[in-house]
Amino acid sequence: MRKRILRGTAYVLLALSIPALNWSLKDDSSAVVAKTIRDTSLISDSAITVKEVSAAEAYVDYVKNIYSSAALASSGLDFDVFRKAVTGYLNFRTTGLVSTDKQVISIVDFTQPSTKKRLWIVDLLNKKLLFNTLVAHGQGSGDNYATSFSNTSESHQSSLGFYITSNTYQGKHGLSLKLNGMDKGYNTNALSRAVVVHGAEYVSQDFVNQHGRLGRSYGCPAVPVELTPAIINTIKGRTALFINGPSATKYASSYLNEESAASQFGSRQLLAGS
Repeated sequence: MRKRILRGTAYVLLALSIPALNWSLKDDSSAVVAKTIRDTSLISDSAITVKEVSAAEAYVDYVKNIYSSAALASSGLDFDVFRKAVTGYLNFRTTGLVSTDKQVISIVDFTQPSTKKRLWIVDLLNKKLLFNTLVAHGQGSGDNYATSFSNTSESHQSSLGFYITSNTYQGKHGLSLKLNGMDKGYNTNALSRAVVVHGAEYVSQDFVNQHGRLGRSYGCPAVPVELTPAIINTIKGRTALFINGPSATKYASSYLNEESAASQFGSRQLLAGS
């Protein structure tokens, strides 16, 4: 009888512990609860305690879980850069700036040389790396490394910060994707400068082998021609893009507010054995 009472009490506590996020993000702590519900062998006569998990802890667990599940470390993506990108994405979600149908983020890390695959496109919902490939920076930003950035027309420099993808069009580079720059002072002239995602022949391993670096654009994050349709069709229609740069650039953004991003998870309670 005592064993049945304990089991009943534990089930009630488990049911109450499931987080109620209002936009279907599957964070790590909710996955733990779901697994515990399925695995009745975890419930026993041992003492059961309730662990309080703060919103900040839940947010970090969410980021770490995706980073680990998608094997992003082995692909060369720095955890802190990924964390920045996810923070911006979460803050976009609260204001409805990004699509609810595509939980996808694109990340460009210009702290890495052009010879590296420094573009990542990650499916956050399914915790999966979709693309990891080469991406060009602007002629005015540097040679192998991008060191200078601008929001000014005719600078031919790349622009740092958060973008939201828009619609596609057929331009001089073929299929291209418009970008809306979201960080005032850093990239808000992207549309007027025609900073877009497009394919380019100079973004290839063959070009790297011949010249020791990628070719460079007029400021666009240009991608390999053979991957252009797949990449653009994956990220078009209000998904988030984050372009990271060297710390010396002193880039700052309101979208990097981790407290705001974490508040979306709320605190919750999880069962823990003694």
